[in-house]
Amino acid sequence: MKGLSIGAVAARTGLSVSAIRFYETQGLVTPSRNRSGQRAFERSDIRRLSFILIAQELGFSLSEIRTALTDLPEMRTPTKADWAKISRSFGAILDERIARMTTMRRALDGCIGCGCLSLDVCALYNPADRAARRGSGPRYLMGDRASDHPFTSSKTTSSAKGN
Repeated sequence: MKGLSIGAVAARTGLSVSAIRFYETQGLVTPSRNRSGQRAFERSDIRRLSFILIAQELGFSLSEIRTALTDLPEMRTPTKADWAKISRSFGAILDERIARMTTMRRALDGCIGCGCLSLDVCALYNPADRAARRGSGPRYLMGDRASDHPFTSSKTTSSAKGN
């Protein structure tokens, strides 16, 4: 059989055979078929499937992954330039996510502006849940600063600027 069997691709990628079949039904990979109907994968499909695996582990949805993969050629092995194009678009998204995760790691033990008011510092950074005036969610992890919120006293604002 020309090409790689689904079992060989599963062994190399660490994906289950059923996951590879699922990705096929989603149009994320398109193996050819031999005369007896067995799937025949190109070696480049290993990279495509590995990309899908890692992108999902990083929190990308199948829709986002599908959109990124539309830039890859269907009828030829993707080149370094093809992958570089995807890298640029995903790189920007990853940089933003890394920044948000870093902020969360630094701030999670303090007031995040979520409205729980369960920590002693919440009374300083988010008195009476004033962060809620900017919208729902953990306002300080979403990019707001305590000093950005209206009706925060100057004493509270100067104390909260370190957050």
